Parts: sequence; C-alpha cells; structure tokens
Amino acid sequence: MRAARGALLLGEDDVPRPTIFAEMSALAAATGAINLGQGFPDEDGPPEVLEAAREAISAGQNQYPPGLGMPVLREAIARHQKRFYGLDVDPDDEVLVTAGATEALAAVLLAFVDAGDEVVTLEPVYDSYAAVIALAQGRHVAVPLASPGFVPDPDALRAAVSDRTSVILLNSPHNPTGAMLDPAFLDLAIELAHRHDAIVVTDEVYEHLVFDGRRHVPAATRPGARGRVITISSAGKTFSTTGWKIGWITAPRELRDAVLAVKQFLTYVNGAPFQPAIARGLDLPDSFFTETAAVLQTKRDLLSDGLRAAGFSVSRPSGSYFVIADAAPLGATDADAFCRKLPELAGVVGVPLTAFVHPDRRGPYRSLVRFAFCKRTEVLTAAAARLAAIAPEKGVQTGTADP
Repeated sequence: MRAARGALLLGEDDVPRPTIFAEMSALAAATGAINLGQGFPDEDGPPEVLEAAREAISAGQNQYPPGLGMPVLREAIARHQKRFYGLDVDPDDEVLVTAGATEALAAVLLAFVDAGDEVVTLEPVYDSYAAVIALAQGRHVAVPLASPGFVPDPDALRAAVSDRTSVILLNSPHNPTGAMLDPAFLDLAIELAHRHDAIVVTDEVYEHLVFDGRRHVPAATRPGARGRVITISSAGKTFSTTGWKIGWITAPRELRDAVLAVKQFLTYVNGAPFQPAIARGLDLPDSFFTETAAVLQTKRDLLSDGLRAAGFSVSRPSGSYFVIADAAPLGATDADAFCRKLPELAGVVGVPLTAFVHPDRRGPYRSLVRFAFCKRTEVLTAAAARLAAIAPEKGVQTGTADP
C-alpha cells in the first residue's frame, strides 16, 4: 500500500516528529532556561491593534469571514503595498488572506507543485518549506548560504534552476540567518523563472524588521515580476501577534485563484475579529514601523554583545528576529549536542542551525546556533549575563559542551 504523504513527516517509530522549536521550547520549560530558541515575542503588540480586536469581538464579528478575507483587511493590504513599495494591488482580485504565512506557503506549494516537480530554496531553510515540498511530492533543491554572511551565490542559483523547476522559493529577510537578498539576486530569480516557466514565491514576513538603514525590496517591484511572482507576508512578526495567524498573499488574479482553490480546503477561513485589527495596524503611521525596527535592532546588538562576551563568533543579521552564533571558539563542534547542554551550562536555550539543513549537507553549519532576540530587554540582559559565564576560560572544550 502506498504510504500516506504524512508518513514523510514521521520518525522511525511512526510517531510524528516534533519540530525543533517545540523540542527546544519544552527543554526550556523543563529546565527553567531562558528560551531564545523559538521566534515569538514576549510582549504584546500596539494597543491600537489589540483594542481593535476587542472591538471586533464585541461587535459580533465572530463568524466565518469571506473566503478571500474581509474587505477591510484586503483593502488595507493593498494600501500597504502602495504606501511602502509603490505597488498597485487590486484588493478584490489580487489579495488572499490566509491563516498566517505558514498556510499561505502550504497553499501555494500544493497549488503549483506536482509530483516530481522541483522547488528551489535557499539553505539553511525554514523547516515548513521542506515539509510542504515533501507533502506535495516535490523535489527539494537547495542553494547553500555560506557563513558568516549567508549571501547566496548567483551561479549556484543558475545551476539549481532548470526546466524541472516549478517554484523558486525565496525568503528575505531570511529565517534563520537574517540575511537579505539584494535586487540583483531577485532580478536573476525572475529572469530564470521566465526562462524555465517557473514562478517566484517570496516569503517576506520580516519585511518591516530591517536594520542598519537598509530597506526591504519586494521581488514584486522588480522588472518582469508581473505574472511570475507571488508575495507572502503576515502580521504576526510586525505587530507581535504571532498567535493570531493572520497572513496574506498578493499576486495576479490567475495565480491568486489557484492558491485559493487549495486554501479553501485547508483552514477554509480564519481569524474574523483579528482581520479588522490587523487592518488598523497596517494603517499605523510610519513612525510605528521605524521605531519597531529600531527597538529590535537595539535588542539584536544587546544579545550579540552578550554572545561575543561568552566567546561566540557572531554574525550581523540585516533583518528578522535571529542572530547566528558560532560555538566553535568555545570548543563545541556539534551545535546539536551543545544546544541540549546549554540550558544546564548557561540557563539559555538556542536552536542548532543544522535543524534547518538537510542531513547530507550539515557539515559547514555543524557548530552554528540560532538565537532569537525578539524578547524583552530585561530577558535579553539576563540571557547575555548568563552566556557571559561560559567564556572560553571557563573551559567549554568538547563537542557536547561539557563544562
């Protein structure tokens, strides 16, 4: 009997595999360690957005919303794309509200990937990408991102894309590395999509969490993008409302409708009272977006300084919630074992970067750890102090990080 697609995600004992985030969060809970493993904030979003949700609940907006999403949110998404990127998006024909970016990604890949089709991603890669490619029975083709800058090689993308490619799936700012794609790389991806009759799908959930004076450039703004690019984003990261699961795609109608045909059989609809709340958030003044990024940049620097004081070699992410630290200077050559020891060693939880890499390609990433800095300042200060206690002279000398 042919195995169900879900079997692709099972362990050897036929028990569903927990994600690395669930595993490390459970370890944090069990040990009392500071959880810098999973990328969710520990502070609420803007009061205006929270109050709008309460208002919607009180007003009775608690039943199924329209399948495309509430007009108030679709219109706000269209205004957002015009305001920040100069893109003209039709809220009725070119927007689809989803249960977060995760559902959007699943619906897009299930819509456009047939058995045997190739999907090109950047690697390290957010784990849901590989899972959904497997569920669609596609073939995952990875373009490696080399430490410490994690900038993709254009020639590697050229080599990866072929007539077998159905989707080029890009993520910028990138999870887990915090790298950003430059316009020339986006242009190349679009050129290759035209040449090989593929589409470019961009995951842009960290679009407003960009640092050091950089600006996010959506692939949809680049030449030749029309008809080839599907843009995915969400509200969770920007407004610190990750539990609301409000995301969206913007795309030409023919692409949008293909995604809708799948999405309607996934969650159907979701988050009725949260949709007008996120619409209010998208219309907040520019100062909200710039201040949010500035605060997060300060937190990035705070945690990075603590990691360096502990003896790690630390990357400098251009965006997202995450910083990559190399534990090799501490004598820890196996980040997976190191992360399982770190709660005992320092009372802090991180995630091994190898969790985002295919087992056959983990060598260059073996000693790297991802830490999330989207936490309260006092939490990061405490984490930095704990980490500083494991400086090289403290004697971390093994791959398993034994003190």
